[in-house]
Amino acid sequence: MAFGSFDSKGPGTTMSEINMVPLIDVMLVLLVIFIITAPLLSHSIRINVPQVTAQPVEQKPAVIDLAIDPSGALFWNEQPIAEEDLQARFASEATADPQPEVRIRADVETRYGLLARIMGAARQAGMKRLGFVTTPGQAAPPRRPKAPPPRPPPRAPPEHRPARPLRPRRPRLPPRPRSLPRRRPPPRRPPAAAERAFQAFKQPSTM
Repeated sequence: MAFGSFDSKGPGTTMSEINMVPLIDVMLVLLVIFIITAPLLSHSIRINVPQVTAQPVEQKPAVIDLAIDPSGALFWNEQPIAEEDLQARFASEATADPQPEVRIRADVETRYGLLARIMGAARQAGMKRLGFVTTPGQAAPPRRPKAPPPRPPPRAPPEHRPARPLRPRRPRLPPRPRSLPRRRPPPRRPPAAAERAFQAFKQPSTM
């Protein structure tokens, strides 16, 4: 593409190149505008997003299976081990984090003294998780509920008796006044025979 020159001084020549300076200026202006407006378009609404605090996942402790056969032989995770080496083995496992759990599977005929020595060695080494593996026995039969006590026989109905007639109540007399004197009963007269004898006794006898 060729452009003519408006310069009258020089000879008439054509321009074979385009001036890119104005185009670069326009592109820089547009780039600055996009850089400023892009964050505003992506987060136009301000929201306080909660922060997540990730907690570390708790690791399950390892399990140490310590078996004891009827003869008293010891097995550490199914590997034979001497009783004298238990103290050092417990001490090395006690430093682990998390500390492993020791599960003792002892035979029924195992002596109590051997179990006491093993527990003492584990405690001296600093082991905190120690347990025994047992086999659940036969469940006891459920208890039968007690039968309720027998009820007493019903009493015979009483014989039918005719109802007694109600007696009429006597009317209450009004109380006597205390101020009135009581009447004295009249004197009794002696009988006629007693009076004649008394008169004869009073008359003097004539002899």
